[in-house]
Amino acid sequence: MHQDDKDPIETQEWIDALGSVLKNAGRGRTAFLLKTLAEQAAKAGTRLPPAITTPYRNTIPVTAEKRMPGDLFIERRIRSLVRWNALAMVMRANERSEGLGGHISSFSSSATLYDIGFNYFFRGPENGHKADLVYYQGHIAPGVYARSYLEGRLDEDLLDNFRREVDGNGLSSYPHPWLMPDYWQFPTVSMGLGPIQAIYQAHVMKYQHKRGLADHGNRKVWAFLGDGECDEPESLGAISLAGREDLDNLVFVVNCNLQRLDGPVRGNGKIIQELEGVFRGAGWNVIKVVWGRHWDILLERDKTGLLQKRMDEVCDGELQNYKANGGAYTRKHFFGKYPELLELVKDLSDDDIMYLNRGGHDPYKVYAAYAAAVETKDQPTVILAQTVKGYGTGEAGEANNETHSLKKLDMGSLKQFRDRFDIPLSDEELKNVPYYRPAPDSPEMQYMLKRRESLGGFIPQRNAEVEELAVPALDVFKGQLKDTGKREISTTMAFVRILSTLAKDKQMGDRIVPIVPDEARTFGMEGMFRQLGIYSSQGQKYTPHDADQIMYYKESESGQIMEEGINEAGATSAWIAQATSYSTYGLSMVPFYVFYSMFGFQRVMDLIWAAGDMQARGFLIGGTAGRTTLNGEGLQHQDGHSHLMANMVPNCVSYDPTYSYELAVIIQNGMQRMYVEKENIFYYVTVMNENYQHPAMPEGAEEGIIKGMYLLEEANKKAKKKIQLMGAGTILREVREAARMLKEDWNVHADVWSVTSVNELTNEAHSCLRWNDYHPEETPRVPYVTQQLQDRSGPVVVATDYIKAYTNQLREFIPQQYITLGTDGFGRSDTREKLREFFEVDSRYVVIAALNALVKEGQMKASDVTSAMKKYGVSQDKNDPRVC
Repeated sequence: MHQDDKDPIETQEWIDALGSVLKNAGRGRTAFLLKTLAEQAAKAGTRLPPAITTPYRNTIPVTAEKRMPGDLFIERRIRSLVRWNALAMVMRANERSEGLGGHISSFSSSATLYDIGFNYFFRGPENGHKADLVYYQGHIAPGVYARSYLEGRLDEDLLDNFRREVDGNGLSSYPHPWLMPDYWQFPTVSMGLGPIQAIYQAHVMKYQHKRGLADHGNRKVWAFLGDGECDEPESLGAISLAGREDLDNLVFVVNCNLQRLDGPVRGNGKIIQELEGVFRGAGWNVIKVVWGRHWDILLERDKTGLLQKRMDEVCDGELQNYKANGGAYTRKHFFGKYPELLELVKDLSDDDIMYLNRGGHDPYKVYAAYAAAVETKDQPTVILAQTVKGYGTGEAGEANNETHSLKKLDMGSLKQFRDRFDIPLSDEELKNVPYYRPAPDSPEMQYMLKRRESLGGFIPQRNAEVEELAVPALDVFKGQLKDTGKREISTTMAFVRILSTLAKDKQMGDRIVPIVPDEARTFGMEGMFRQLGIYSSQGQKYTPHDADQIMYYKESESGQIMEEGINEAGATSAWIAQATSYSTYGLSMVPFYVFYSMFGFQRVMDLIWAAGDMQARGFLIGGTAGRTTLNGEGLQHQDGHSHLMANMVPNCVSYDPTYSYELAVIIQNGMQRMYVEKENIFYYVTVMNENYQHPAMPEGAEEGIIKGMYLLEEANKKAKKKIQLMGAGTILREVREAARMLKEDWNVHADVWSVTSVNELTNEAHSCLRWNDYHPEETPRVPYVTQQLQDRSGPVVVATDYIKAYTNQLREFIPQQYITLGTDGFGRSDTREKLREFFEVDSRYVVIAALNALVKEGQMKASDVTSAMKKYGVSQDKNDPRVC
């Protein structure tokens, strides 16, 4: 009994009553009574325990465990061989080239967790199966490769090329679909991104199912993560969504080896208990797998409750010590606190105590947890499995603080590992750390292959075959190709009209997925609420207050819009799931994620980088883009650099259009490239909320729009003073005004270029240079931007709403003098006019830049520049926006 119990007899009566209800009425009735009692206690003002946790023991009682049906002996042999080959792969790689790296300890601690999944639960895509989606923890990649080697999918040459990918015959360090496009599905080594993506993958799976786009049956999303990884905000940041939406297609498996990279996760606490409270509070079904079956007898024999008490009170730092320091230490420091516990283990040797196993290493306990998880309805499940980091590596790494970086075992530890896992290698053979694979007709290989055959084939595997969509022709957007007359609209409004047109398309409209992070009204998308509906897993259980209005807030189980709340990481993860649906589900979706451009790349660049790795296909729409178009919001809202960040992702195609026809051409061409030509690219397109008149598309402009620039206004060819003006986005209008001012005030004539994509021009130019370097005897290729300008006279002045580094990318490809204007520095809140004056990108500054350039070429006098500054009210003593 508890030492603070003032009336043990009364306590025992309550316990006996509880036991009677359990025996005669079952767990459901017991839970109901406990809930009712808790509610009554709360009404009476009784303080209940603050955390939603249970004792530090297994959630599933021994009597309720579902029995594992397979052959434990053969499965242990297979698991041991996987362990050995994973170890051998990392060691051989580092012996060939010191510093290649690799990880041993993470997989060592989780081998059983994966083995049970591969043998019984992870379904493959063959023979009509609905494949499960597995997010493997990044650091355990060697273990997955080792299993594929035993299955005959990978050969020894590939294993020997672990982390040697440059020559094209290697294995990627971690799960990377870009590098192994037929194998890995999800990149997960950037910790925290796997869990949040898994949640939104399950969310999207339900979305597609409820919209009738695909029958996903009872397929599951499995996410494996570490307890230390749970400190990443992304790991736990969206778990409430999973609980709120009853995502019973989602299973988290947290490998609680109690250690992160440098030491204990919660040395002074208990990470399993902490996570239990967090997940249970978020509405998850929590299954703790703390102790292995060797503890069952001790727990049954303990009539005092002291063993459970000791389990509850010991901290994780000590639990690590017990495995690091051995059985004698554990006897003294764990059992030795209470004489009754020493008596309990008096018949156990120190080795027996050392091998009291933890739950995550016990196949029976893991199987029971997985079986319960897949049978759970209306709740996501998290399995918290206690393991030992570096399990089996002996003194070299088992439970050591340094074990995460372990890449080699000394010969003594290697022999211990061999003996512990019964690897049939002699001491002499051990020196070369060889791989070991039994004969194809051996019981182990036959068993493994039969298990995978029954589950639908090998995993991991990625489907690279893509469904082709019937993309509408450009003339479908005729409303955006003609001028707006006197009506002023924003490119955001033009985009919404394009999106609405696509959603109504009879051939592919149902594949369009608008995604917004609680900003639909900001982007003028509220008209789609009623037209398309907002997806809700539970439909709409209330009458919205604006139900009598045309654009009321309509939620529906079959809604097409994904409104993900104030959660850019979650919305991006939903976009990634839709953008990779072609490979995960064989269903091509066309997602448009619309967000504040400042809160896109800057906030979730890691996820967007992962999207590139996964070969996502879809559109990211950066709304209220640029540093001066979003007046009033200020420093943290104004974006002057997202296009530079977009160009950091090799397969991201980015554009900054000014007019609605440019936007229509870009989106239609993007759909053609991604969904017909099946290019592994995705798009970032910026749109603004500034209203102005839009002209009709000039004849023949399509090619230049796509390539990145085209001539919008051509100067008088006979003019003596010429200048080339380039502009993009909302600043193009300032450039056009500058061209008028130059002509009327200074008799300087300008060619005006619309630059839809500096990044596309830059990338094409570098491709030309590279080709020329490797083909020195052939006619050199000329970059497109150089072709457009080489026969034009006059300096080149470019102005955008982005920092100068964006347009400076083109400097080496411009044959003339080149001047860049941009929005360097922190943002401000003010009117658009004042912001453009502050950042020196309005029409007056374009004129001054042009005149200065002409002075350098001897076509104007310096006094003309001074006069222009006086004429336009520009102070010579103005502060530099970069530093003020």
